[in-house]
Amino acid sequence: MEQIIPIKGKVSFPVTLDPGVWIFDDRRIDLDEFFSSSSQPERDEEEEYIKSTSRFWEKEIREGAVFPPTIKSEKKYEKEKVLTGTFGIPLSPFLKNAEPLDEASEILFETKNGPVSFPLTEAELLILQFSLKGKPLHEEGPVHVLFKDGSNRENPITHVTAVQIR
Repeated sequence: MEQIIPIKGKVSFPVTLDPGVWIFDDRRIDLDEFFSSSSQPERDEEEEYIKSTSRFWEKEIREGAVFPPTIKSEKKYEKEKVLTGTFGIPLSPFLKNAEPLDEASEILFETKNGPVSFPLTEAELLILQFSLKGKPLHEEGPVHVLFKDGSNRENPITHVTAVQIR
């Protein structure tokens, strides 16, 4: 099964998505936590990145590069979480990188079960799930398309082969 997903169509820059590397991406979302919280605040990825980088450098300056036992414990916990968690990533940063053209109005997911389309304005509401309980989505993947409100969590869009901007 092909694990690479192109974003193509009415875009300035065609983008190729590789869900296999998203587990290392800081933008990943723990979907179990995300959907269990009653209110999901809007995330500003750039602001979160700046804050996490600031915390890292502050810790480096304060404590040096030696990792105290708590950091080792945190890393072990994060590793365990990655091996057992269910994760997704917002679609919007990838669309921003592709830069849809002004005349684009629709996002179409090409799937093995037929195309599924939405207005491009609703792309902000979409999450690409790339793992389930620590495992990649090989059977119905490589990604599942979920709504941020969780309304299709039990019946996601599966077998996505490409994203087309029209």
